[in-house]
Amino acid sequence: IFFRRIMLPKRQARIVLAKRPTTNVVPGEHLVLHEDAMVREPQEGEIVVRTLWMSLDPAMRGWMNNWKSYIAPVKLGDVMRANGVGEVVLSKSPRFQKGQLVQGLFGMQEYATVAAAEAELCQVPAGIPVSAALGVLGLTGLTAYFGLLDVGQPKAGETVVVSAAAGATGSVAAQIAKRCVGCRVVGIAGGAAKCAWLRDELGLDAAVDYKSPSFAKDLKRACPKGVDVYFDNVGGRVLDEVLRFLNLRARVVICGAISVYNKDKVQGPVNYLSLAANRARMEGFIVFDYAKQYPQALQDLARWLQEGKLQYKEDVVHGLRHAPEALLKLFEGSNTGKLVVKITEQSPPASKL
Repeated sequence: IFFRRIMLPKRQARIVLAKRPTTNVVPGEHLVLHEDAMVREPQEGEIVVRTLWMSLDPAMRGWMNNWKSYIAPVKLGDVMRANGVGEVVLSKSPRFQKGQLVQGLFGMQEYATVAAAEAELCQVPAGIPVSAALGVLGLTGLTAYFGLLDVGQPKAGETVVVSAAAGATGSVAAQIAKRCVGCRVVGIAGGAAKCAWLRDELGLDAAVDYKSPSFAKDLKRACPKGVDVYFDNVGGRVLDEVLRFLNLRARVVICGAISVYNKDKVQGPVNYLSLAANRARMEGFIVFDYAKQYPQALQDLARWLQEGKLQYKEDVVHGLRHAPEALLKLFEGSNTGKLVVKITEQSPPASKL
C-alpha cells in the first residue's frame, strides 16, 4: 500500500493586527485579511493544524492593546490571536498523529504551525459537535465554572445575578447557579428576545433588560431579597446598579467589562462604597490560573451537559473573511450564545483498505 506524502498548501488566508485600536475595532483598518500568507513547514516537535472552528471572544479586544496584562499583547503585523479547533494535517511530534483533532490558540488563520506542546487533544462526548470545545466544554465553560464556583462561592437558596446572561460565559454561569447549585438566578440581558430565552428556555427565575428605561426599578423588583453573588461580564452602569443591592458578605465576581473595552477612558464603579458597608468582596480572576483543575471541571461540565442541566446556543459565522465584522457583534450585544466561526469542514475518516 502506498501513501501519498501530505502536501501543504503554499499559501493561506489569515487575519493580522495591522493597527492598534483606541476605541472601536474597524475591520480592514485594525484587523486586515491577507489572502496570500505563507504556510510554514513544521520543525521537529511541531505540528501543522488545519483550523476547522475559531472562537470569537471579548478578551480579543484586550489582546490588541499594548499594555501589561495577563498575556502579552499581539504584535503589530502578527496573526490575530484566537482560540480554535482543528485537525492535524502534518506532525513532526510523537504527541500527535495526522487526523487527530486538537485545540489551542491557533489564531485567525486557515493553517497554524505550532509547537505540539501548545496544542491539546480535543475531546468531546459522542453526539456533541466539536465546536462545543470552544464554548461550554472549552475556555468559555471553564471561565463560568471557576468564576462562579471558586470566586463567587454560591450557596443553595442565595440570589445570584449574572450580567450578559445570554452570552457564552454568562449563560453557562447562570445555568450552573440555577440547576447545579440551587440558587435563585436573575439574568441581565439586552432586549426582550434574550430575556425571554433566559426565562423560558434556560429556566432562570427572572430576566431584566438593561436597555429598558425602567432597568433600575426592574432589577430591584427582581431581587427582593438583595444580591448574594454578582457575576459581572459588562462593568459600567450595570455594575453600579447591582452594587446598590448587595447583601451582607456578598461576592462580586469580575469576569469581564465588555461595556468599556472600546472606550479610551474607563471610569471605575461609582457605588463601590457598598462593598465596605456590606463587608462584601469584589474579586477578579483569570481562567488560565486554574489550568491544573481543568480535567475535573470539564468532566463536570460534560456530565451536566449530558444530564440536560446545561443547554447552549451557538451563533455561527461562516468563513474566515467574515470574522472581523463578526467580532463586532460581541460589543454590539447582537449575538446570543457562543460566537464561533466555521472555517472549513472536517476531513472524512481515512479508509482502512
